[in-house]
Amino acid sequence: MRSSTAETMGLGAGEMTTFDHLLEEAGAFGPFQKNRFFLICIASAMFSYLYVGIVFLAITPEHWCRSPGVSELKANCGWTQGEERNYTVPPAADGDLAHSRCLRFDVRWEWSGSERCKNPLSFPPNASAGPHLAPCQDGWVFEEGSHPSIVSEFGLVCADAWKVDMAQACLNVGFMFGTAILGYGADIYGRKFCFLVSNFVTTVLGIAVALAPNYICFIVFRTLQGLFSKGGWIAAYILISELVGMKHRRTVGIIIQMFFSFGMMLLSGVAYLVPAWRNLQLVMTVPNFIFLIYYWLLPESPRWLLSRKKREKAIKILQKVAKKNKRSFSMDTETVPIENSKDELRRPTVSDLVKTPQIRKNTFILMYNWFVSAVVYSGLIMRLGIIGGDIYINFFISGVIEIPSAIIVLLLIDRIGRRWPFAAGNLLAGVTCLITAFIPDDIFWLKTVVISLGKFGITTAFLMVCFVNTELYPTFLRNFAISLCSAMCDVGGIVAPFILYRLAAVWMELPLLAFGVIALVAGGLVLCLPETKGIRLPETIEEAETIGQKKKPSPKVSYQMGAAYSSVKTTEKDPASENIIL
Repeated sequence: MRSSTAETMGLGAGEMTTFDHLLEEAGAFGPFQKNRFFLICIASAMFSYLYVGIVFLAITPEHWCRSPGVSELKANCGWTQGEERNYTVPPAADGDLAHSRCLRFDVRWEWSGSERCKNPLSFPPNASAGPHLAPCQDGWVFEEGSHPSIVSEFGLVCADAWKVDMAQACLNVGFMFGTAILGYGADIYGRKFCFLVSNFVTTVLGIAVALAPNYICFIVFRTLQGLFSKGGWIAAYILISELVGMKHRRTVGIIIQMFFSFGMMLLSGVAYLVPAWRNLQLVMTVPNFIFLIYYWLLPESPRWLLSRKKREKAIKILQKVAKKNKRSFSMDTETVPIENSKDELRRPTVSDLVKTPQIRKNTFILMYNWFVSAVVYSGLIMRLGIIGGDIYINFFISGVIEIPSAIIVLLLIDRIGRRWPFAAGNLLAGVTCLITAFIPDDIFWLKTVVISLGKFGITTAFLMVCFVNTELYPTFLRNFAISLCSAMCDVGGIVAPFILYRLAAVWMELPLLAFGVIALVAGGLVLCLPETKGIRLPETIEEAETIGQKKKPSPKVSYQMGAAYSSVKTTEKDPASENIIL
């Protein structure tokens, strides 16, 4: 006998009622989800400030060595800062700069009369041979009018310039470990809880960064920020993905990442208005406290609640969704028994990612793609150098370039699926990197155009990897899986500068060959993933293992439902309850 509930949701006889069916009944992407989606988009835009804000915190002003006694000589001679530099700093050895930034005359300057002002280097005993050069030992002079940055305040230039890279590398180290830890926590304690804790701790640490008295404190607080931040962003991403219907997941996933790019574009304006690094750090950080009100605005994922056997809370949220979406949805929760299951209160483990063949294959392919996306994306940006010029305009443009990739992905993935755009992005990046390596330097415009196509391709792949990662794992494992796989993105962010600069020291185009090869391999491996177009999110290991297969076995884990919807009037109750699959 076909039940009235099944008829209402368009189910065939004997077909089980799934969570996605209930969500469609309550409204798959109604006003309730749209409002919460917008809230998470704002959080995604703000997360970009932490991820790329180092560009403005670590602006390197024009600088040169401070020489002993030169300040007194400058005061007595009435020199401007430019005259001081021209008179007392040696020319650059490589010819790219007018003066050396990291060497000084090995001289202790002394006032010896007005003649010294006209010819400051005329002193015995080295007047004929010229003075010797020495490295900076007394600090640096930074150009007047330059805004304070961590570089000028902590002296991160010349032999210590690597410390700027270390500050960003430490953030990525925090990301790497934090995503796995918070990903596990989000699967145990909930998506909403981990997002709120992550946001609060990250904001407090961001204020500590702004008040850091020295470089060591700065990188320690940055590392801790990384440890708590990215995992919370992923938890929010997963929450909204589980709250919307299958047909809307692709829009939600891509637009959230588009808002990350919008955040980058907005950051360029904020940094222009607030250039001093400590003030900028506070402006980027303090507004995040407003996200604490999300405690009252965001629901917990009902899909996760059901996976943790918290049926009553899940039903209440679904009823609230239906009410806000103006849909007539209610159920008699007292008649919804739950069967015992071997997966009851299942805790995700690393072994879950590798112990079954299909999930193991997916895990290794996704990990590699996260790594490649980070390495190639970061490497191409560093290589292009954003073309030089005004840093604020160039940074804004770098964000704008990413928007077309997101739009194209939105237009294609529901028409041709997930695999082909994902693979094509990697393949385009790989081919263009290899071609660019052999384009002559004197055809600069062509190299720029081709490598920009590579940036477009790898941005597309970056957008797709997070989206596809979400669809290939069951609910109890989903947040942990995407967190652990995406940790390879942070490994890529750490090693990208070393790959670029060490290989470039051998041959300038050698990094492009490396980027091209690993991107082509990534594109080929993507074609081995199952297609997830039109497939609901898997709820069990068995469902995840059979994604893409024509015939799926009946799920072993189910929740019994009794009477269903007040909006459906029936004369008698169906004694055969429906099943709700998580």
